[in-house]
Amino acid sequence: MESHQYDSWATIYDSVYSYVREDIPFYVSEAIASKGPVLELGCGTGRVTIPIAEAGVPITGLDFSEAMLAVARNKTESIGNPDHVSLVLGDMTNFDFDEKFALIIIPFRGFQALLTVEDEISALDSIKKHLAPGGRLIFNIFVPDVEMLVQPFDVTYHFRDVIDPESGIQYVLWNQTDFDSHSQIMNVRTTIEELDDDSVVVRKMYRDFQLRNVFRWEMHHLLNSSGFHVEELFSDFDGSEFGEASTEMVWIASLAD
Repeated sequence: MESHQYDSWATIYDSVYSYVREDIPFYVSEAIASKGPVLELGCGTGRVTIPIAEAGVPITGLDFSEAMLAVARNKTESIGNPDHVSLVLGDMTNFDFDEKFALIIIPFRGFQALLTVEDEISALDSIKKHLAPGGRLIFNIFVPDVEMLVQPFDVTYHFRDVIDPESGIQYVLWNQTDFDSHSQIMNVRTTIEELDDDSVVVRKMYRDFQLRNVFRWEMHHLLNSSGFHVEELFSDFDGSEFGEASTEMVWIASLAD
C-alpha cells in the first residue's frame, strides 16, 4: 500500500496532540453505552482506541498509515486487555469486515482527511453497510474558520505551546495554511519546535497535511443523501447546543428508516 500523508507524523503525533483530551471521555462513554463492538476509522496511534478497549469494550481500529498503526500496536502491549483491540491497515473509503458494529466513530476530524466528495460518499456507504441495527455513527469536524480560509500560505502564525505529559518536553507549534476554494481543501504546514530547559530550540520539524473543509448544511445533506438520519449536532463533547458561535461540530447519526 502506498505511503500515507500521516506516516511522517507517527513518531511525534502523540506529543504534538497530547493536549487533545476532551473528546476521549465522550467517545469512551458512547462506546460503553453501545455495548460494542466498536469500529474506529482513522484510529491513528490509538489515542481513542486504547481508552475504549481499557473500558472493556471490544474495538477494531482501521487506519491507512502503517507507521501510525505500529505506534498503536506498541501501546496495546501495555494495556490489561489487549485482546479487546484489533488494528487493521485499510482505507475508510472502502473496507469490508465480516461483522457489523453497534458504534462507528471517526474522532478528531478524521472525516476531513477525505479530500473529495466521492471519497466522503464512499466512506459513508461503507459505514452504512457495517452498522448494526440501531447502531450509530459519531464523528467530529471543525467549523470552517473564515479567517483561516483567507490566510496567505507564506504567513506563519503561532498555533500553541504544548508540553508532552509523558516526557515533559516543550514544543512550540506554528502553522501555515492555504485554502483552495474550488476543492475546499486546506493545505497545512505545521512547524514543530522542540525546546530545551532554557527554551532554546534544539530541533525543528515540518509536517504537511491536507484537510477538506465541510460546512454544516453540506454535511447534513451528505448524511441524509447517504441514508443516514441526523440524531444530534453538538458544538462540544459536553452536549452543548450547536449555535452561531460554535467552532466544532459533533455529529450523531443512525441509519434512516
